[in-house]
Amino acid sequence: MKRGQLGFLTSTHLVDDLYQGAIPALLPFLMTERGYSYAAVSGLAFAASGISSLFQPLFGFIADRSMRTWMVPVGFCVAALGVSAAGLVDSYWITWSLFALSGIGLAAYHPSATSYARAAGGSSQTAMSVFAVGGTFGSALAAPVVAVVIGGIGVSASWLLAIPAVIFALLWALKDPWMRWRGHEIVPPLTAVRARGDSVTVDDWLGFARLAAVIVGWSIPFIAINSMVALHAERDLHESKAVGAAVLTVYVAAQVIGMLAGGWIGDRYGRMTAIRWGYLLALPALAGVALAPSLAVLFVCAACFGAAMFLPFAAQVTLAQDYLPNRPGTASGLALGVAIAAGGLFMPALGWLADVHGLPLTLLVLVFIFVVPTALALNLRNPRHAEPAQATPATSDAPTR
Repeated sequence: MKRGQLGFLTSTHLVDDLYQGAIPALLPFLMTERGYSYAAVSGLAFAASGISSLFQPLFGFIADRSMRTWMVPVGFCVAALGVSAAGLVDSYWITWSLFALSGIGLAAYHPSATSYARAAGGSSQTAMSVFAVGGTFGSALAAPVVAVVIGGIGVSASWLLAIPAVIFALLWALKDPWMRWRGHEIVPPLTAVRARGDSVTVDDWLGFARLAAVIVGWSIPFIAINSMVALHAERDLHESKAVGAAVLTVYVAAQVIGMLAGGWIGDRYGRMTAIRWGYLLALPALAGVALAPSLAVLFVCAACFGAAMFLPFAAQVTLAQDYLPNRPGTASGLALGVAIAAGGLFMPALGWLADVHGLPLTLLVLVFIFVVPTALALNLRNPRHAEPAQATPATSDAPTR
């Protein structure tokens, strides 16, 4: 495990997903200032998540072909551009297009960065969970950052949100010279290692398809709760926007606990255990979010749901790459791209349902939908060639001789 490289990649993941989390955090402000309906804000959520997910396989294919280091900084910079410019325009469709541009940036970042992170972390599930936690911290920070900047100044101050991306783009440009000056080895992505003939395995497309079906079902409530839980607190429990942002923050922050716990469980008891327990615990927690009679219950259930949903996250990423060991970038793009895009396709329908029948019924529908991926997750199997993950002690970034 190359701790320095993994740590820096984790930091870039925080910055990248800050913009991913900023989009749902911006929606209540846009709804208030511009009078958007539930269907309209659901369309904006789809512009980011859906477009991002559709483009990820393309960027994954590019990452598998050769080392594309530019995809990481360009990805989070484009994501920042779309989010920061969205508050400077009035047109709904220009706003939609900017959120879509942000989604393309997010799509460019993830396949390449995930391959680099697995190379830096070795076979450890914990290492992948640490990398994933960086993104979760970014999403968790998004709600309070947006609340302070946009809530304090207004939507027109969205350009201030671009500052973290500018700083980390400069750090990325200085990264390789700094590491070479210190005599550290720059770990290549997993694809470069396999290109040297270190591993010869067969891609299991059928197993991957089963996993993709599970992730589709996972993504529907994940995207919906991201977009609706703050509005649920405001509209149905009659709380303020600040309280709604706090619920969203707790929900996203709980994902950190879930990711780290999932990595530890995966290394100690096997990643299939992390996957199965995650889905089994998330189902009743989602029901609690839908039926919460008070703010306190909503806080608890949102936290439990966020943690449980991300117990399987790192395991699903490495499992996808092990189903397609010769195409890890493509596996990441398809599993975290097309599969989540399919989940995002439900957002306009869920937005319409919320407009007509209200958020409580919409959230209850999500509970019944989530039964399907839970049942499928219980029947997933490890690839035959995959060895059980073992936790490995971290080492320094000293060059390998």
